[in-house]
Amino acid sequence: MSAVHDLGAAQLGEAYRARQLSPLEVVRAVLEHIDRWEPVLCATWALDADAALAAARASEARWAKGEPLSALDGVPCTLKENIATRGVPVPLGTAATVLAPAAEDAPPAARLREAGCVILGKTTMPDWGMLSSGLSSFHKLARNPWNTALNPGGSSAGAAAAAAAGYGPLHLGTDIGGSIRLPAGWCGVVGFKPSNGRVPIKPPYIGRVAGPMTRSVRDAALMMAPLSRPDVRDTTSLPPQDLAWTDLETDLRGLRLGLLMDAGWGLPVDPDVAAAVQAAARAFEAAGAIVEPLRPFATREMADGIDRFWRMRSWLDFEALPAQRRDLVLPYIRQWIASGEHLGGGEVFRGFSQIGSLREAAVVASAPYDAVLSPVCPVPSFPAEWASPLNDPERPFEHIAFTLPYNMSEQPAISIDCGRTRDGRPIGLQIAARRHDDLGVLRLAHAWEGLRPPPPAWPQPPHR
Repeated sequence: MSAVHDLGAAQLGEAYRARQLSPLEVVRAVLEHIDRWEPVLCATWALDADAALAAARASEARWAKGEPLSALDGVPCTLKENIATRGVPVPLGTAATVLAPAAEDAPPAARLREAGCVILGKTTMPDWGMLSSGLSSFHKLARNPWNTALNPGGSSAGAAAAAAAGYGPLHLGTDIGGSIRLPAGWCGVVGFKPSNGRVPIKPPYIGRVAGPMTRSVRDAALMMAPLSRPDVRDTTSLPPQDLAWTDLETDLRGLRLGLLMDAGWGLPVDPDVAAAVQAAARAFEAAGAIVEPLRPFATREMADGIDRFWRMRSWLDFEALPAQRRDLVLPYIRQWIASGEHLGGGEVFRGFSQIGSLREAAVVASAPYDAVLSPVCPVPSFPAEWASPLNDPERPFEHIAFTLPYNMSEQPAISIDCGRTRDGRPIGLQIAARRHDDLGVLRLAHAWEGLRPPPPAWPQPPHR
């Protein structure tokens, strides 16, 4: 039988209903497991055991009366630290932030709390969420549980590490260019970026979404049920839909899948990554899907334009800081944004316009297909201490060429484990679909769970 901390959300709900486990018993076991891992992984911030145990007792009372708030009542979860919870500061990963308690729960936190989830605390992120790394000027260095010399990725760094290490079944990340899918791929877990607007969020801005990071597609789907409920605070959210989130079975026969192995710019695909993704495509084909090569649709001009726009955006955040706090920002970030000081309005506007160009290119390229398969990232994980796979602030985004298009196009995309490199590093398969076909992405990812060879056993904490 699996250890309590390894049980999925669906298993926990069944155990609560059958009175085989209680939320209090589960939360205690998960907190003890976190205590074994955390000195090494440094994946959490503002972990609040007392509040979690109090919430577990309240859930236990509801289950005893047969009145759970939802199927997730009493299930432990964590939130990325940029998702506000009332009374807890939001550092945004940087030591430059002046800490002040948040006034209210952000929409995703409110929805999970309303569902009865037991919020254990927050997970770590890099400065302003602008790195694919566990490196931060505020948080301790987060590490990858498969190999603690490696990076978990980012910016949902702690969430990915926590999911792989078994800090309970449910974790929430955010993504503006790959920040859910990249760390999920490098940590061997499921990371789902829904269609933009599917999960209400505050503050909303171009490309930004919140989504589940879990060990299974079913748990991600269970999480989507409360997360996708409406909230008027997100002025960009989609109209609510009553989607059958847990209806995950699908027939692959006749589905048309594109296979994108060249993103059009960025790092070349590592041979081990290419082999794993191509093997996944062959497995879909053997199950009856039609797999066709897809030509690259993104360009260097699009990538560089968006880079300039983001540099200016982060430069403005930096410039607004009091002078004495600017030196607290991570040096890599300071070097990356430095050119923002000298960018002209025309350059920034032309950079911003590349968002629309990439959006159109991605939507048009995806239109003939039920979904597109690709690597999540062209390369596997990298040293824990690095800020990015190249560790070069002048080339910060060479690894996001497969993930970025679907933020700009607002299409749903998921990362799911599809193998290992020869030296044991996890490899992520990305599945993306047409705008708003969130359920289609989850169904294909669930189908892949049934097609793939059994993944290795989850990593275990070091002996203490």
